[in-house]
Formats: sequence, C-alpha cells, structure tokens
Amino acid sequence: MPKKTHGARRRARAPRRSWTVPTVVVGCLVLAGATTAAYATAWGPFANLRPAEAVDPQAVDEARAFLADWAGGTFEQAAGRTDDPDTARRTLSSFVSGLDIGKSELTAGKATQDRDGTVTVAFTAGLTVTDLGRWEYASAIPLKRDAAGAWKVNWRLPLVHPHLSSTHKFRLDRKEGTAPPVLDRAGTRLSGATYPLLAPALADLAGSRGKDTGAIHLVNRDSGEIKGTETTFGAPAQGDPGQPVRTTIDSAWQAAAEQAMAKNLDGKNGALVALRIDNGQVLAVANAPGDGFNRAFSGTYAPASTWKIVTSAALMLNGAVGSPDTVVDCPASFTAGKKFTNVADAEHRGATFLKDFAVSCNTAFVSLTGKLGNDELGKVAGSYFGIGQKWSTGIPSYDGSVPAPAGASDKAAAMIGQGKVLANPLLMASVTATAVSGTFQQPVITQDAKATATAGKLPESVVTALRRMMRATVTEGTGTVLAGLPGEVGAKTGTAEVGGDSANNGWLVAHRGNVAIACVVEEGKTGGGSAGPVIKEILTAVPSDPS
Repeated sequence: MPKKTHGARRRARAPRRSWTVPTVVVGCLVLAGATTAAYATAWGPFANLRPAEAVDPQAVDEARAFLADWAGGTFEQAAGRTDDPDTARRTLSSFVSGLDIGKSELTAGKATQDRDGTVTVAFTAGLTVTDLGRWEYASAIPLKRDAAGAWKVNWRLPLVHPHLSSTHKFRLDRKEGTAPPVLDRAGTRLSGATYPLLAPALADLAGSRGKDTGAIHLVNRDSGEIKGTETTFGAPAQGDPGQPVRTTIDSAWQAAAEQAMAKNLDGKNGALVALRIDNGQVLAVANAPGDGFNRAFSGTYAPASTWKIVTSAALMLNGAVGSPDTVVDCPASFTAGKKFTNVADAEHRGATFLKDFAVSCNTAFVSLTGKLGNDELGKVAGSYFGIGQKWSTGIPSYDGSVPAPAGASDKAAAMIGQGKVLANPLLMASVTATAVSGTFQQPVITQDAKATATAGKLPESVVTALRRMMRATVTEGTGTVLAGLPGEVGAKTGTAEVGGDSANNGWLVAHRGNVAIACVVEEGKTGGGSAGPVIKEILTAVPSDPS
C-alpha cells in the first residue's frame, strides 16, 4: 500500500455566481454505447425524431468525441466539432465555470436518425458542483452533414441542457455553512491552536455541521428573475447555525496524546486514537502533521501484527487453536504461496501459541493458514469486530477492509495483517477494546452520533485467552516498552511492510482499565520502538480512567 495519502483541501468560494467566466476544468467521460439514455423526445427541439434502421457510425463517433472534449475541458476542440465554433466555445466554457462544475461525466446513449438525415445522440450528464454535490440530467446532440459531407454537431443551446434558451440561463446560488464551535466532553471549546494535532479531526467535526447549501436556478437572462429551480444541494441547517458540536474528547487524554506524539515522533507522520472500552467514546485523536488529513479516522494502513488479535480470535473460534497453551511451532521460515520469515529469521521451536503471539511469530500464524476458510477471517472481522460495516462515528471514517484472498500467499499475508487487509488507529483501537471486553461498541466522537454497526459477542474463553496473550506481550514479548507501567496493561505490536525503499510503519495497540489505544508511526521501523514510547508516555501522563 502507499506510504502516505493526502486529503483534499476545500477551495475558496464565491457566494453567488452566474455562468459567464471562462475556465478549463478537467473531468472524465463515461461512454456506454449500449445504454439507452432517459431523454424525453416528446418535447423540445428534438421532438420529431424517429428511429432509423441504421445510423451512420461516423455521426455517433463524432458525438462521442464532442462529449469527450466537453468532459475533458477542451472546449476549443469540442467547439471545432460544431457548425458554430465561436458560440459553442463561449457557451461551454461559461456553463462550466459559472456553475462551478469541477467534474463532468457525460454518457452517450441511444442514436436515432430523422427523415431529413439528422442524427441525434442522446446523452446523460452527471456534473459535480464543487463542494455541493452532483447534478444529473439528460439531453441530446443533433448532428448534420456539412457542405463537404462531414458530420458536425448542429449547435444550439438546448443540447447543453434542454431548458437553456435565448431568454433563459442558469445561475448558481450558494450559501456557505456556518462552522459551529466544537466542544470537548466537559463543554470546553476545542481549537487547533490549543490542540494542533486535533486540527484535522476538528475540520471534519465543524465541516459536518457547517456544510454549504445551494441551488441551480433557471433565470431570465435580462431581469435575473427566477423562473424555476433545476436542482438543490444540501439541507438547510436546523435551528441555530451556531449550535455547538459536542464531542466525546477528554481534554486530559487529548493533551497527553499531543505531548507524547510531539516529543516522540521525530518529525515522522503518525496517528493515534484512544477510546473508552465500555461505550466506544473517543477520548483523543492525534494526527501528525496537524495540517494534514485525519489519518486516525480515514487512513488506510496495513495493520501488520496488531491484526493477529483478530486472526487469533478466528483460530480459536473455529477450534484450530484450542488455547494459548496449544503448541504451534515457530520456524525461521514457512512457505504458503511464497516464503514468509520472522524478524531476524528468529525461530522458537516447540513454542506455545501464547509465545507465538507475544513474540509476534509470523511463521506460526502463516502455518495455520489452511485451518481457516478463504472468507473466514473476513467473516470473523465483520461478525465480532464490526469491521467492513458502515460506522456512524459523527465524522467520516474508513471502517476497514478484509477482502477474500486471491491466492495462497494473499491468504497467508492476511493472517499477519499484510496483503489487502487495511485499517487505521480508530479501527485498531476498537479491535483492542472488543478483544478485551468481548463486546463490540462502535466508536463515536460526537455525543449525538447514533451507532449503526453491530456485532456478536465473543465467547468468554476467547476473551480470556486474548487478554492473557496481550498481557504476555508486555511482560515477555515485543511490548516490554510498557512493562514498567502500573496496572494490568496488555498490548500487541506490529511492523508493517510498505514496499519500495520506505521503512516499515510501526504499530502498537494497548489497553489499560477502561481505555484502548492504537498508534501508527509511518516509517517507524518497529512498533515497540516507535509507537511504544508514545503510548507509554500517554499512560504515564494519565494514570486513571476517564470518569
């Protein structure tokens, strides 16, 4: 998977525009020749079209080329395919710029031919109005032969949209949303100045309540009088637009997370989520850099060996591993489609499953690949951990992916959190909470969020085993960075390969009392060495559970 992803920035917007200013916007064209467009031919300038047994394919090709040029923003080229190039170029350019269209999907449909030889190609338009939404409609392109016998688009305003005419045009009216204040669980206002690593999440929190609304109106060209509304975007804000967003963030945990990441990341990118185990409420979210996107909620990372929590649950649920004391040999290498190895080619002959988990033995887990069905790991992830369902956290989130394996090596890689398995700190903090409590509580970050994802309860025997193995990871395994902390802290480390020349991503998930935490450090090399000090400092700074 790619090492980093980048979030899109919102562009500055004018409050009201009409389509008069030329610009070039890159879009995409979808051509579906077999699709019949929903164009009503019983009205408008193309009302008398009659299907013919055969339509000249060159005419259809010219219509498709015109749509491709229009969608791609090459209006000069599109206009050159018409019988009125100057008017066509000006109209297309001002239509796209004035309505703030950022992407155009134009799909060719059914072609018909009239008795006078005019060919008409129906099409559907799906236009994305920047920061508002999608506008869909149907129209059609008439084509006639010119004096030289070449097909040309017979230019007329209604081909752009059937309601355009010499007396009526479109106008985009936009109303910008008012970003409300965002409060922590105690009612204190949160800001990026106080918590810079919370800023990406704050942008999502404020943006979710302060969205723009708008409409495309049909207006009289001379008077500007509104004659109709083509489409609307967004719902008007209900009540006071300044109504605060009340979050579940705990200022003590957030401050500790900010300080720990600023001190220990050494300029690397990373993300962290801490949440309550009993109800899934998010206590802290930290993203580095603070001016990036919300990696903690929307990042897509290979979870590496932290995923062995889910794999272990699946193996115990189906009886492939009886208990943590079951012997599962840990060889230096194991081949399952391809050769898998351990860090430094380590091996632990005659190891128990608990030992395999604690020292993060890849080969032991890979050797059990055949014990699970192709889709069993994904089913356990969804049925018990809520992964792959749609989570309603209060802001956008990526809720994990465990696709069915394509082959033996793909399946083996999934066992150790590599291959196509994708997660983020939000998801892995939730996995940790579910593992040690047995009950999936879908995470939420706003107090009014209504959880939509559900899952079954893990058997008590599986929960007891997972807690024991995570504790052993701290006392005698790869998570000893947390060994000196008071309380029965449990953890799991992960070292995720990202490919190319980039260093591995480092992961660590941990639990103590009623709190679960997950941290990833990009190019952190190892989980214990990079994410470990971050979580250790947080648990040291906040020694007690939230009330």
